[in-house]
Formats: sequence, structure tokens, C-alpha cells
Amino acid sequence: MKKILLKLSTSISKLIFPLLAKLFIVFRINRRAINFLSDKSYSANNYYDFSKTIENLINNKKLIALDVGAQGGFNSDSFFSKKYENFFEPILVEPIIEEVTKLRKKNKFIIDKGLWSSKCNKKIYILGNRSGSSSMYKPDPSNFDMHDIKEKDYSLFNVTDSFEVECETLSDSLKKIGINNLDYLKIDTQGSELEILKGIKNYRPLMIRTEVQILSMYQEVPSWGKLVDLLCELDYIVCDWKSIGSHAARVPAEMDMLFIPDFNKEKGRDLINNNENKFVSLMLIFGQIKLLKILSKRYKFKFSHLLKNLDDRYFF
Repeated sequence: MKKILLKLSTSISKLIFPLLAKLFIVFRINRRAINFLSDKSYSANNYYDFSKTIENLINNKKLIALDVGAQGGFNSDSFFSKKYENFFEPILVEPIIEEVTKLRKKNKFIIDKGLWSSKCNKKIYILGNRSGSSSMYKPDPSNFDMHDIKEKDYSLFNVTDSFEVECETLSDSLKKIGINNLDYLKIDTQGSELEILKGIKNYRPLMIRTEVQILSMYQEVPSWGKLVDLLCELDYIVCDWKSIGSHAARVPAEMDMLFIPDFNKEKGRDLINNNENKFVSLMLIFGQIKLLKILSKRYKFKFSHLLKNLDDRYFF
């Protein structure tokens, strides 16, 4: 009986789904439906609460996080579930004085300088009409259409102010405040990500989240391929990406990419194995369950038993 019902439901599905697809296309809601499902899929593992597990893993210690481009505060875009924020000790980097004043009210560690590949002064261009879009690079209107920005909104990207900021390397900035190890690095600086990563020196976070501009809306931003190549040279591998905003082409104009140590290389494996507790915690926080289970089995993590019956709710 079950086989008959299954066969019947399959046959009905074959008839209904093509009809639904045609309706979606006619009413132009197919992309909206896909985007909706994609968002739900991406955050599907937020259903879980791994707080108790993480407490046991890191034993009252904090995960050291460097947030470069911290306007709005740590995890202000809720990239991971806010229920895990208390497991981090955030260090916020923000060179715009007005934003620094706001951040100091709630945060212990603030770096009020810019970050670059060397110690220098750089001009920052302020986009006062568009919060969070200020950059070390000037806007490039010739690429706005690729970001699906309407012409009537181009004025939002006008430079309203500019001034020079003192810049140091990521490595030197952390050493000055006595931070010797870094667990999580987030960089969202509207094009400066490559130059900032060039100053990382011997710091090797267990997870790196960086904005990547495939078709940059800023002038003279280095190719996104150079950014990915540098991270590969530093023995990292991409494990996830998420589109940012709208885009006119079939590929995202920009996206957030998530990197972890390259587990196929000796240095990457050693970094993971020497920091297993923190690595497992970060992978749980960011919902990377299936990959975590594979790595746990492959490299015989001592905490494999915590993952055995855990299902990844992310769907493709």
C-alpha cells in the first residue's frame, strides 16, 4: 500500500510542480520564492540551541573576535544567532569618531584607527546618506546597475565628507592591546578587505568571515580573486557564502564568504586539531553541522559523541 501511495504522490507531483513553476514565472514570484526558501534554509540551524554544549566546550573562556568595520556593534546584522553573542570577547575596529563614541558605551575593546597592509594615513570617504557604506575607496557609479540600484537612488552614494585616518596593520593593532590569539575575524570594509588581510602576519583565526565584492561599487578595488587567493595561501578554505543585497546578473555582486583552516593541508589540520574545542564551538554557532560531522569523523574529534545524533537542517 505504501508503495502505491508513494508512486501516486510522485505522479501528482510531476503534474503539479511544472504548473506551479509556470504560474510563478507568469506572476514573477519564482525568484522571490527561491530567495525566501534560501534565507530560511541558511538560518535553519538556528532552531537548535547549543549554548550548554558550547559552555562545556570552552569552559567559561571567551572566543576572541575581531570585528573590522563594526558600525552598529558586534554582530549587528545577526549573521549568527544572537543567543551565542555572550560566548565572544569582541574587539571592534572603527575609525569614524562619531561611531567610536557610540561603541565605547557598550564595548570594552575599541580600536579607533583604520587597518591596512602597513602603517600609513588613508583617506576615508563618508557616505552620509547611506549608513555603513563609507570606504577607503570612492564610489563607482558605473557599476551601480550591477547591484540593481535604481538611478533615482544614486545620490545616496554621494560622498558627503572625507578625511584622513591613521592606519596600522591588524597584527600590530592586536599586539598593542595584548591580544596574542584570535578565534574569529570578521571584515566588512567596502573594498579594503584584501589590504587588511595582508597585515595579518602570524595570527590564524579558526574562522574568517569577509565581505567579497565580485562587481565592486567602488573605484579601484582589487579583484575578489586576489582576496580568495591570499586566503588560500594562508591555508584557508571557503566553507560557505551568502549573497548580499540585490544584483542584476545571475551571480551576486557581493557576498559574505566564510573561511576555515584548510583541513586538506597539514597546517590547517594542525590549527583545527590544536583548537578542537573552539573550532567545534564556532562551527555550531555558524550552523556548519554537516561539515563539522564529516571533519569530526575524519579526524576523530574527542567530542564526536556530541554530534552523533545531530541533523543538519540546512537544505539545498
